[in-house]
Amino acid sequence: MAEEKVYKIAVIPGDGTGPEVIREGVKVLDAAAERFGFKLSYNYFDWGGERYLKTGETIPEGGIDELRKHNAIYLGAIGHPDVTPGILEKEILLRIRFELDQYINLRPVKLYPGVWTPIKDKGPEDIDFVVVRENTEGFYAGGGGFLRKGTPHEIAVQESINTRYGIERCIRYAFEYCRKRNKKKTLTMVGKTNVLTYAWNLWERTFHEVAKDYPDIKTDYAHVDATCMWFVKNPEWFDVIVTDNMFGDIITDLGAMIQGGMGIAAGGNINPEGVSMFEPIGGSAPKYTGKNVINPLAAICAGMMMLEHLGEEEAARAIENAVIKVCRDHLKSLSAGKMGYSTTEVGDLVANYTKEGVEL
Repeated sequence: MAEEKVYKIAVIPGDGTGPEVIREGVKVLDAAAERFGFKLSYNYFDWGGERYLKTGETIPEGGIDELRKHNAIYLGAIGHPDVTPGILEKEILLRIRFELDQYINLRPVKLYPGVWTPIKDKGPEDIDFVVVRENTEGFYAGGGGFLRKGTPHEIAVQESINTRYGIERCIRYAFEYCRKRNKKKTLTMVGKTNVLTYAWNLWERTFHEVAKDYPDIKTDYAHVDATCMWFVKNPEWFDVIVTDNMFGDIITDLGAMIQGGMGIAAGGNINPEGVSMFEPIGGSAPKYTGKNVINPLAAICAGMMMLEHLGEEEAARAIENAVIKVCRDHLKSLSAGKMGYSTTEVGDLVANYTKEGVEL
């Protein structure tokens, strides 16, 4: 008899509604594991605002090394109203991304049937693309500083750090992902080559050089401002997008809106050779904490991405089909408090459909 596969998952429920959505995500993951014959072993970490307020500590000594012992990380949300903005985000989220070298931020933008989009006359057949965002360089690397701080002549410099190594591995990942996705087989680089001439000259040269290794993939380029326009006007033009850290951060929020909102948007922080982290991209939504009204679907979809990344693609498809059915046949809205179901009930619906199997 074959030995049951066991995946070690580090779970960081985090702040606000994070624990509530993670609870439902785990419920769905367990349903998928039971049906498809593998096991998930969870290890919970209490990192977040409450711990910081009590101890002054964000990640304890040795914490990152503990994460390295797992197959993946499942994150709820980071952000606490009583903690100065930026502390938790920088010392937990960014630190995990940087120290575990999660150099890809992967953001599928997919409109499911039955989900409302603000884009008129566009449907699921039009909104289905993926953004591959470089995740450890650019403005987020923290380069820069102040001169004459606190005086009328103060100068602030914020530097975008771009390396050939960092750019190439991101672009190569995007080409490989585009090939595996096997839809339009078109990779669009999104940048600002006409103004940010140094960084984007390096991106552009690297993009065209790497493209020679992928003759089966069509390449395209769009300025980031035009991309925002086309997300709204012609989202069907896109298949896979590759871009830098800052532009990726901006356009993926717009992508979340056209796919139905933060209630459904999930992302992965990927290290293809190491430990990756998966999360709903919305915040901790503290005003909804404990009310059992928050939409858990983004967290559930993050769990689906995690299983796909771990190689459990059949289980991931089962969760996605269950989410599609719940969106199409049950929910009135994806907004907190307007779904027509509680957080727990939505989790139960997805878990049951995952376990039973859904024909769409």
